[in-house]
Amino acid sequence: MHRAKRLDLIPPYLFGEIARLKAQAIAEGKSLIDLGIGDPDQPTPWPIVDQLCEAAKDPITHRYDESEAGWPPFLESVSRWYRRRFGVEIDPKSEALLLLGSKDGLAHVCWAMIDPGDVGLVPDPGYTVYKVNTLMAGGDIYVMPLLAENGFLPKLSDIPSDIAKRAKLMFLNYPNNPTGAVASLEFFQDAVRFARDYDIAIVSDLAYSEVTYDGYVAPSMLQVDGAKNVVIEMHSLSKTFNMTGWRIGFAVGSADLIAHLNKLKSNIDSRQFPAIDLAAAYALDNVSNQSTLDLYKRRRDILVDGLAEIGWKIPKPKATLYVWAPVPKGYTSADFAKVLLTEAGVLVVPGSGYGQYGEGYVRMSLTVSGDKDGNLIFEAVRMIREKVKVEW
Repeated sequence: MHRAKRLDLIPPYLFGEIARLKAQAIAEGKSLIDLGIGDPDQPTPWPIVDQLCEAAKDPITHRYDESEAGWPPFLESVSRWYRRRFGVEIDPKSEALLLLGSKDGLAHVCWAMIDPGDVGLVPDPGYTVYKVNTLMAGGDIYVMPLLAENGFLPKLSDIPSDIAKRAKLMFLNYPNNPTGAVASLEFFQDAVRFARDYDIAIVSDLAYSEVTYDGYVAPSMLQVDGAKNVVIEMHSLSKTFNMTGWRIGFAVGSADLIAHLNKLKSNIDSRQFPAIDLAAAYALDNVSNQSTLDLYKRRRDILVDGLAEIGWKIPKPKATLYVWAPVPKGYTSADFAKVLLTEAGVLVVPGSGYGQYGEGYVRMSLTVSGDKDGNLIFEAVRMIREKVKVEW
């Protein structure tokens, strides 16, 4: 049987060799410290779990969600949360949409908006969902380089006017995966102005807005005047409340963009189990996950400070679950990731897996399964110090 040609547009699995080496090390009985996956290792706060259990006892949650855009109590809680958190008013009836996690929305907005020949403005390095789904929808990619000298922000002035005129979507993700970079409200203002000038819809991936440190508070692009005309913002409870497996998120912003995405999704899925919606609504209204953030901060400090002592100088991120580290001279991202795995037993992700401008970096995650208050991070630093002999 011949598969659809669009599958050929999906790049090869770039982490295959690392995955093979990991499996080989485990088979040989070697211990590994996995700094690769960005999946919260702490449990979902128990009050949220308790709410799920109670909601699941109600037979009304056992049937299809036949609402217009998602279980109304959930969308109402989203509206309240945006008002409290950002000072932004969201109409839960027309400016909010339930998602099966933010990845769901990020992928499907491409299919709702991109026609063959349209351009998607995609950050590089960046979350691969933006690029892959733009291509599969028939669009063309224009890469916006995220460089250290620009604070890992795209230079909008470098986008040629002929490309901007063809562009349908621009993807922005701050706080940023994989770099950990943050953006100011002033940058968001420039982005909204650019989008309005060229009639481009901005897809703001805000999945990491609540994973912040040292007093930093991440803004929403919807705080910019006029943003609702051009912005759809995706958020997820996955990182905020350790709920990755629950698959619950939302989109807010432009009523037109919300309607377009909803029309597509209404023909793809039947929304989420309403009991999960009710538990998520409770989380947005009532729950703090500060203890998890405190643990991430401790891990970040142990990792970055410890590596600095051996000469590996890495900026401390203000946000996200990730440390974006330049590799030593003479190594590619993949080569150095292999060195860390085979010599120190520390698994990281090559930056090249996130695009051509990710070359020269590795991504280390602060979500470390089995870690107790930083002990495995201490051990990772020790193993790198003792086993990896390079010129930092």
